[in-house]
Amino acid sequence: MDLVSKYQGVVGRVFGAENSASSEDSYVERLLDRISNGVLAEDRRTAMAELQSVVAESRAAQLAFGAMGFPVLLSVLKEERDDTEMVCGALETLLRALTPIGHAKGLKNEVQPALLNSDLLSREIESISLLLSLLSEDDFYIRYYTLQLLTALLTNSQNRLQEAILTIPRGITRLMDMLMDREVIRNEALLLLTYLTREAEEIQKIVVFEGAFEKIFSIIKEEGGSEGGVVVQDCLELLNNLLRINASNQVLLRETIGFDPLISILKLRGSTYKFTQQKTINLLSVLETISLLINGSSEAEPKDANRLTTKTILVQKNVLDHLLMLGVESQWAPISVRCMALRCIGNLIVNHPKNLDALASKLLGEEPNVEAALNSILRIILRTSSMQEFIAADYVFKSFCEKNSDGQTMLASTLIPQPQSMTHAPLEEDVKMSFGSMLLRGLTLSENDGDLETCCRAASVLSHVLKDNIQCKERILRIELEAPMPSLGGPEPLMHRMVKYLALASSMNKKDAKSSASGILYVEPTILKLLIIWLSDCPSAVQCFLDSPPHLTYLLELISNPTSTVCIRGLAAVLLGECVIYNKCCDSGKDAFSIVDSLSQKVGLRSYLLKFDDIQKSFLFSSAKPALSHQPLMRSTAASMAEIEDIDENEATSQENEDHPMLASMFDSQFVSFVKSLEADIRENIVEIYSHPKSKVAVVPAEMEQKSGESDGDYIKQLKSFVEKQCSEIQDLLSRNATLAEDLSKTSGGGASQFEHKGSGGAERVQAETLRMKLQEASQRLEMLKVEKTKVESEASMYRNLAGKMESDLKSLSDAYNSLEQANFHLEKEVKALKSGGAIPVPDVEAIKAEARVEAQKESEAELNDLLVCLGQEQSKVERLIARLLELGEEDVEKLLEGVGDDMGMPEDEEEEDN
Repeated sequence: MDLVSKYQGVVGRVFGAENSASSEDSYVERLLDRISNGVLAEDRRTAMAELQSVVAESRAAQLAFGAMGFPVLLSVLKEERDDTEMVCGALETLLRALTPIGHAKGLKNEVQPALLNSDLLSREIESISLLLSLLSEDDFYIRYYTLQLLTALLTNSQNRLQEAILTIPRGITRLMDMLMDREVIRNEALLLLTYLTREAEEIQKIVVFEGAFEKIFSIIKEEGGSEGGVVVQDCLELLNNLLRINASNQVLLRETIGFDPLISILKLRGSTYKFTQQKTINLLSVLETISLLINGSSEAEPKDANRLTTKTILVQKNVLDHLLMLGVESQWAPISVRCMALRCIGNLIVNHPKNLDALASKLLGEEPNVEAALNSILRIILRTSSMQEFIAADYVFKSFCEKNSDGQTMLASTLIPQPQSMTHAPLEEDVKMSFGSMLLRGLTLSENDGDLETCCRAASVLSHVLKDNIQCKERILRIELEAPMPSLGGPEPLMHRMVKYLALASSMNKKDAKSSASGILYVEPTILKLLIIWLSDCPSAVQCFLDSPPHLTYLLELISNPTSTVCIRGLAAVLLGECVIYNKCCDSGKDAFSIVDSLSQKVGLRSYLLKFDDIQKSFLFSSAKPALSHQPLMRSTAASMAEIEDIDENEATSQENEDHPMLASMFDSQFVSFVKSLEADIRENIVEIYSHPKSKVAVVPAEMEQKSGESDGDYIKQLKSFVEKQCSEIQDLLSRNATLAEDLSKTSGGGASQFEHKGSGGAERVQAETLRMKLQEASQRLEMLKVEKTKVESEASMYRNLAGKMESDLKSLSDAYNSLEQANFHLEKEVKALKSGGAIPVPDVEAIKAEARVEAQKESEAELNDLLVCLGQEQSKVERLIARLLELGEEDVEKLLEGVGDDMGMPEDEEEEDN
C-alpha cells in the first residue's frame, strides 16, 4: 500500500533508521507474520493477544503496527467473520493502536502514534465501510468494540470520518439501529452519534429523518429525566447538536413530537429538590436546548417567524412557570442553573409583546406573600451576593425594556419617593414595596461600600427603563428626593444624587483602590452609562445636569484624571459631548459654546478628542460581544460549568483590569455601537461651534464715536470702513479656528474616520454663506445671458436667411452681367473688324446649312427646335448689323443683300422635303 510506505517514511524520519529496526518492530513484525501465515488457529489467537498487549503498552509498537499491521488485521475482519475470537481480537488491537498512551511523556513536537494510526485508517473509505458492516453481526462484543473503534476514529479524525460515513449507503441507519440495542451498545452508539453530529448539517438531517427525536426522548424517559445519569446528558447533548444552527430540525421537533417531552424534564420532583452534580448538568443541558430553540438558527434575524412561533408555543406550554421556578423561586438551586434559567427568560420575552405581557402579569409565591415576578427579579438584583446571578437577572430587565415603551412607562410610573421611615426600614420590609419604591430605595441608600454597589445595580436597571424613552426620562427628572437633613435645604433631583454617588465612588478609589470593595470597580462606569442614556436626545435632562455648576467642573476633572481608567475617562468624554449636542440652554455659562470654551481651556480639544480614540482601542470596546453569549455545553466541559461559582473578587481589585464580567455585560455590542454613533456627532458639533461666533456680540470702540464737526457722510464712510475691516478679520479668524478644530478632529486618531466622511473643511465651512450668495448671483446673471443669447440667435438666423437670399440674387445678376459683357465684347470686336476691313464679310450660308443638316441628323426633334431658335437669334443679329451698316452709310445695303434671301430659301425647301 502506498499509505503504508508513506507512513514508514514518516516513522523513519522521526525516530531514525536505528529505531525503525528496533526490537519492538521486529517483535510486531513476527506477530503479524504468525497471524497472517499461521497454520494453527490457537497459535494465531495467541499471537493476536500478544500483539494487542504490546500495542497497548508501547508507543514504538504502535508506530510499528501502523507501518505494517493494518492490512493484516483488516484482512482478518473481512475474511474470518466466522472466527468470533479472532475478529474481537483484531478490533481490540485496532482500538489500542488508536488510543494514546497516557503515561508516556514525550516532547511537545514528537509524533503521536495514535493520531498517525487514526489518520491512516480513516483515509480508506473501504475500511470504514468494513467496520460499519460489523455492526450487523450477532456477537455482542463485535458490535461493542466496533462502536468504540469508530468513536476513537471520530475523536481523532472527525471531519474525515463524517465525510466517509455520508458516502457509505445505510451507514447512518446502522448506527441509529444501535440505539435500540442492549444498554451498553446503546450508550456507546449514543456517544458515537454525539461526536458524529457536531457541525455536520447533512448528518444531522439524516439522523432526524431516522427518528432520532423519538428515540432520544424515549431513552431520557427510561433513564428518569433530569434525575437520570450521564446517559440523559448524552441524549440531551445529541439533541442540542441536532438543533444547533439547523432551522429545519427545529421546525420538525416543534411540528412532530412537540415541546411537551422537553418541558417535562424541567419539572422538579420531590419535596427537598436535591441537586446533585449530574442533575445540575442535565438541567443545564435542557435549558441550553430551550435557549437554542428560542434563539433560532441565526443571531442576525431577530424577527424570524420561526423564532417568534417557537417563543409563543413555549409560553403557551407554561415553560415560563418552570423557568421562574428554577431561576427565581428555587434559591436552593445551584447558581449555574439559576443564571441559565434567567437567561432563558430574557431570551423568551425580548421583542415579543405577548410574552412580555405574560411575564409582567406573573405572580410568584403563595398567599398572603404573593408578589409580581418582576419585583422578585429586582430583589435578586439588589440583594444577591453572586455577580453572575446579578448579571443574568439584569439581562431579564434589559430584555423586558427593549423596544417596549409601554412596559418602561409602567415601571417608571411606580417610581414614587418614599418617606424617610421607609427608606431606612429593614431589608425584609421590601416585600411590601412596589417595584419603583424598591428601586428608589436601592438608588438612595447610605454612602458606604456595600450600598454603593447596590446603588450601582439599581442604576443599571434604571438605565434599561430610560433607554430610548423620552417620556420616562422626563418623568424620572421630576422625582425629587427628601434631603437627609432639613438643614441642608430642599429636596434634590434624583439625577443630582446619581452624580453625587459617582463623585463619591471616584473619591473612594483615589483614597485606597486596593482596600476598597471590588464593586467600586464598576460603579463609576455603570452610573456614567445611566447618565449617558438619560441625557441622550433629552435637552431637559441636559439642563437638569447643568443646573448644578459643580457638575461640569467635576466632569472636566474626571476626563483629565490620569488615575481613572480608560473606560471611565472615555465615558465621561461622551457624557460631556452630550451636554454639547443636546444643549438647548440659552443661559450664559450653560450653553454649548460656553461648555466647549471651558473644555478647550481646562482639558484641550486635542486631549479631549483623544479620549474617544483611547476607549475605542480599549479591551472592552474591541472585544464587545452580544449580551450573555456562552459556549455550548459538552461532555468535556459540563462538570466545570455545573460547578461554576462567583468571580474571584480578589482578581478584580486592580483598576486597570477591565475584564470584569459586569463591565463585559455592560459594554455589549449594542451599547458600543451607540457610543460610536454619538462620537461622530460630538466631533462634528464641536467643530460647528468652533466655526461660528457667539450670537451675542456688542462691542463698539470709543474711537468710533462721531467727532464734533464731522459730517454725517464722513462718519458713515468711517463706520463702513471699520465694519469691512472687522468682517475681514472675523472671517479670517473663523477660518483659521475651524481649520484648527477640523485638523485636531482628524488627527486625533482612528475614531475620526467616521467624522471625516461627514465634516467639511474649516475654511469651506466659514465661507459657505459667501459662496452661496455668489453662486446665486452667478445663476441670475446666467439666466439673463441665456435670454439675451436666445434673442441674438433669433436675429442672427433672420439675417443669415436674408444674406443667403441676397447672395443668390447677386449671383444671378452677376451671371447676367457676365453674359452681357461677353456679348458686348463680341459686338465690339466685330465693329472693330468692320472698321478696319472696310467690307462686310458675308456669312457662309452653305457651311451653316451643312452644319444644320448634320445637327438635324444627330439631334432629336427637340434639339432641332432649339436650333431654329438659335437661327432666329442669328437673324436678329443680322438685322442689327444691317441697321448698323445703314448708320455707317458707306455701302448700299440693299445691293449687298440682293440675292441673299434666295440662296437661303433653297436649302430650307429641300430640308422640308427631306423631313
